[in-house]
Amino acid sequence: MKFVVQRVSKASVSVDQKVVGEIDKGFMVLVSVCNSDTYEIADKMINKLLNLRIFEDSEGKTNLNLKSVNGDLLIISQFTLYADCRKGNRPSFVNAGNPDLAKTLYEYVISECSKHVSNVAQGVFGAHMDVLLINHGPFTILLDSDEICR
Repeated sequence: MKFVVQRVSKASVSVDQKVVGEIDKGFMVLVSVCNSDTYEIADKMINKLLNLRIFEDSEGKTNLNLKSVNGDLLIISQFTLYADCRKGNRPSFVNAGNPDLAKTLYEYVISECSKHVSNVAQGVFGAHMDVLLINHGPFTILLDSDEICR
């Protein structure tokens, strides 16, 4: 499982030119699933996400997590994070999770995050989406379950 976490001051996602999810200060998170992912892995990734201390405190140090700043989440599925570009110029996506597993775990991530964060917006699984964001910092973190969970 991979999460690309961007600290944002504002973000939104649209499908067919209609906004389906938007947030103010918080994290915009791209989520990708592979076939070896499980609920246990998802739980570890969610815990890491929710406890990331990448918001500045009164001294300008990144000591605050999402809850400390009453931040929002925008969670968007993106299977292309598992692109394999080692051969040729056309990425292979054979490492991405099958759609049924990916959708199940994506929805699980949203559900579990909603237990801890008051505003959790989301994209539409499998849809072509337009994502707008103001990356505050900029600040972007890659969370990879191969490094965090295994």
